[in-house]
Amino acid sequence: MFAAVAATLVSCGGGGGRPTFGDNEYPVVTVGTSSADMQSTYPATIKGVQDVEIRPKVQGFITQINVKEGQTVGAGQTLFVLDNQTYQAAVRQAQAAVNTAQQQVNTAQLTYENAKQLHANKVIGDYELQTSQNSWESAKAQLAQAQASLASAREQLSFCYVKSPASGVVGTLPFKKGALVSASNSLTTVSNISSMEVYFSVTETDAMALSTAGLESLPPVKLQLADGSIYAHEGKVIKMSGVIDQATGAVQLIATFVNPEKQLKSGGTGTIIIPRQATSAIIIPQACVSEVQNKKFVYTLGKDNKVKYTEIKVDPQNDGKNYIVTDGLKTGDKYVTNGITKLNDGMEIVPITPERYQQKIEEQAKEMSAGDIVGAMKK
Repeated sequence: MFAAVAATLVSCGGGGGRPTFGDNEYPVVTVGTSSADMQSTYPATIKGVQDVEIRPKVQGFITQINVKEGQTVGAGQTLFVLDNQTYQAAVRQAQAAVNTAQQQVNTAQLTYENAKQLHANKVIGDYELQTSQNSWESAKAQLAQAQASLASAREQLSFCYVKSPASGVVGTLPFKKGALVSASNSLTTVSNISSMEVYFSVTETDAMALSTAGLESLPPVKLQLADGSIYAHEGKVIKMSGVIDQATGAVQLIATFVNPEKQLKSGGTGTIIIPRQATSAIIIPQACVSEVQNKKFVYTLGKDNKVKYTEIKVDPQNDGKNYIVTDGLKTGDKYVTNGITKLNDGMEIVPITPERYQQKIEEQAKEMSAGDIVGAMKK
């Protein structure tokens, strides 16, 4: 019970009130510097290193769906088959045209070879020989044209077999067998998720600092998933956009993470965590800081033992318990750590050490009556 009451008194003496000592005593500490392990966090979007949208090149009815959602496929694997009877007929027709053109070439060639014999025996003149040769050349050109039409028909037929251009995992399948689809329809997405790219944005100021130091200066980064857990593998920032978003003033960065367990999914969200160490930093508890209209203040102590309501600036990234002060305090300054809501600017106090402050709390707790204890526990 005593420990609980003492804890209650301490909490009352934090950012809020303070125990009533009757001697105007407040705990004061002197500003020093130390090292701190901090971290910066940024909302992030997760994508596969290759997200390929699958669309048919021709219009047709789906006759086969050869994959399931979430299935791993290889490059070149057939995913869908479209109705191809018309295209098969076109291939047969084009093949017949090639056969006909080939026979015409064969006939024209025999005619030309015979004409050369007759010309050599002076049976026909130059005109007849040239005419025979021209007919042969024309037949070969028609054969080439027919072969090109056959190749085009076969290509059109191949478009009915929708294949994966890359290895990866199949996404959603919005269309069922029998649906009429065309190039305007996305049949699915194949994502290469062997490793993932995580996109996040930093301020223009941070981007300029990174450009100066180089991305290689960044330590390995962590990824906090949507459920709050930390992804098991660390990542590395590898790319930074050369364009500043005019709407937000932010610059996009990309970090890569290996994904051997396939835990990360393309399209997911998370938070990038960049660890950093602050050296020779002024670190103060958040409990001794008051905030008014997005400005932060502490009570500093002058040589006359009068407190001054002093504005400070802090690093926007913090651990939820402490602030790194970037302006407003310097080494050797003194500030009040507890009971700040009872103070006024210019008020004279009796400074004591935090240890003495804790001791007086414990002494006061011992002297409290049962009613006082109940009242303290209710606060």
